[in-house]
Amino acid sequence: MKKSSASFRDLQCDVFLADCPARKVLSLLAEKWTLLVVHALSERTYRTAELRKRIGGVSEKMLVQALRRLQQHGLVTRTSYPEVPPRVEYALTPLGLSLSSVVRELDQWVEAHAIEIEEWTETMPK
Repeated sequence: MKKSSASFRDLQCDVFLADCPARKVLSLLAEKWTLLVVHALSERTYRTAELRKRIGGVSEKMLVQALRRLQQHGLVTRTSYPEVPPRVEYALTPLGLSLSSVVRELDQWVEAHAIEIEEWTETMPK
């Protein structure tokens, strides 16, 4: 068997392949709170409680889980300040910022068409 000389970065990603790294990223972005966290952090740096207020309906547990996953994937930074009481802030990394414009555009599309989609689903037989 011939050993491939292509580096990992030279490989083409395909979200339709089950073992492709792109599928893992897509799964992360498809999680319930991820896109809202990215959108909110595109506005500014937030503390956890502020971010929770900005994103209506998210529990602290789910927010922290989403932030940790985004941090693990290099999209969010967590800065802890040695103060009393402790202060922690979250911000997008440059990679997260590059994603945020796409997320904001998707959110704008959703806001523009949400009523239309809701009306459509109400007319469908159950």
